[in-house]
Amino acid sequence: MSMLSASGIVAGYGAHDEVLKQVDLEVGEGELVVLIGPNGAGKSTLLKAIAGLVRPREGRILLAGQPIHGLRPREVARHGLAFVPQEANVFPSLTVEENLEMGGYLERGEARQRMAAVFDRLPILAARRAQAARSLSGGQRQTLAVGMALMLRPRLLLLDEPSAGLSPAASSDLFDLVKALHSDGMTIAMVEQNALEALRIADRAYLLVDGRNARDGVASELVADPTIREAFLGG
Repeated sequence: MSMLSASGIVAGYGAHDEVLKQVDLEVGEGELVVLIGPNGAGKSTLLKAIAGLVRPREGRILLAGQPIHGLRPREVARHGLAFVPQEANVFPSLTVEENLEMGGYLERGEARQRMAAVFDRLPILAARRAQAARSLSGGQRQTLAVGMALMLRPRLLLLDEPSAGLSPAASSDLFDLVKALHSDGMTIAMVEQNALEALRIADRAYLLVDGRNARDGVASELVADPTIREAFLGG
């Protein structure tokens, strides 16, 4: 079953600005799909278009068969999609617990039960529940951002450059978390600057170049492709 189907997406940030030029993306239920490509290829813009933060000019987006293109972010979230942006993804002055409460704003009646489940999955947050988010390390803040998304119990989790700015150790922990979520059956689409590591944990991948689909396929096959390795994976 297809969890996400985006077809013919044209989108940008101004009247004459086309970042995405007829882009397609399919994510099956339970899959981990990674988007790779050079800077400016439109990877993050595609995630934002899916999440409702950028309105597509053309194309359609289906989540579990239901159209979500043109909906506002709050409405998209109600359909079961959670988006973790690269930056400004936590509230620095709020505690870890308060951030999680904000993440569960759509289902406030179940916030306590959902928070308990997040703390069980992410004990590093449970140990710091009373700390302000600004006092956390970069890796801990990213974990908190993911925890806030999990408060929605999403059908589909979108991650935009989750390892950006993290130390190698923190990046490794972050990839371990993504792998664990995927192993538990969560459907994930991720844009990631560390393309090689992302491809190693992904089921399938899409390569975007200049706002267009350039390649897609099984992640392990793209890793092994010498042309892709040379151009996008550091040789």
